[in-house]
Amino acid sequence: MNVYRKLGLEPIINACGSVTRLGGAPMPQPVLDAFRQAADEWVSLEELQAAASRKIAKATGTDAGLVTAGSAAGLTLGTAAILAGHDLGRIESLPHCDGFADEFIIAREQRSGYDHAVRAAGARLVEVGFNEIVAGAGVRRTEVWEYEAAITQNTAGFVYVLAPDSQPALEELVALAHKHKLPILVDAAGEVPPRSNLTAIAATGADLISFSGGKGIRGPQSTGILCGRRDLVSSAALQMLDMDDHFELWDPPDDIIDRSQLNGIPRHGIGRALKVSKEEIAALLTALDLFIADGYAAEMTRCRECLESIVGKLHDTRSACQIINPPHDDSWPQLEIVVDEAALGKTAVEICRNLRHGSPPVYVGHGRLSEGCLIINPVCLDERTSQALAGRLIDELTLPGC
Repeated sequence: MNVYRKLGLEPIINACGSVTRLGGAPMPQPVLDAFRQAADEWVSLEELQAAASRKIAKATGTDAGLVTAGSAAGLTLGTAAILAGHDLGRIESLPHCDGFADEFIIAREQRSGYDHAVRAAGARLVEVGFNEIVAGAGVRRTEVWEYEAAITQNTAGFVYVLAPDSQPALEELVALAHKHKLPILVDAAGEVPPRSNLTAIAATGADLISFSGGKGIRGPQSTGILCGRRDLVSSAALQMLDMDDHFELWDPPDDIIDRSQLNGIPRHGIGRALKVSKEEIAALLTALDLFIADGYAAEMTRCRECLESIVGKLHDTRSACQIINPPHDDSWPQLEIVVDEAALGKTAVEICRNLRHGSPPVYVGHGRLSEGCLIINPVCLDERTSQALAGRLIDELTLPGC
């Protein structure tokens, strides 16, 4: 019996894609094999993270890297690294930052629930700019001078949430930050694919970058990558790894922790709750190799065929379908289904709710329900589930008696 059914749960059809709340993207067989093989033997986590650092550094063009417990964990660890560095007293005091700079400047339009991961380390966020376009109050986005005007003696660094349309340009903000000898932490959780972003973001000179390991890279959903400056990655690792050892015996590889910066061994740091298992590290590194090799290009054809099959089956329903090509060749196509709400007598929200509550339960992308639009992401679908999905959609999008 399926492991979920043993728990009294019916597996869902995930047409949302690699979202965390539904379990993330499917892991390829080599990734699952690596996870299982890693479970059979034991290694020093410091040695394993050092090996990961070398591989991540090569893949991203950065000094060093760390496998984290997701991209949000990377933000918390990156913030803690910027706040404390290798200062044992500061490491011990976080999230309390009495006596040292603790403010991170962020554009008001880049605030979201995810910045809680930054605040969890003890940082205080200072907003700049206005979301004038969304408010209908103007045409301008946040500008570089606004960051500079907000810098004080309490400024510890900048936080930048990267998206294709983020403003100001990351390169401009990096230049400003470095002019004032301040580091910049970049939230790039969902910015791969394209594969080129692995190196392009680092090429801006950003000090720390946090990627998701369980979306486009398709490692375990609870993994991420923090990469950038060696000293900051070292501090992040120091505040995450198990520190229950004697200083005289402790000999971490230089790839991951610079022991020369320390005159003692700290207690468990603020990131101790964000630990990553040896199995997750091995699986993420395997997924990273696969992603770098071809970005799972072979599956793009399968995904398009899956969406085309669904479109063909919805031909006689009260909906309009359009397959949206991604801006990059190594990104997933998506299907937009615009619902004829007036003819069906129900809204896209009601249809979405019905799909979730039926059998099998179906979860579709719900970001544009206010426009009457359902979004289908094919990354978690196969031939069996795509046929079942089409059947459920036909039930919801066909007039009774037709």
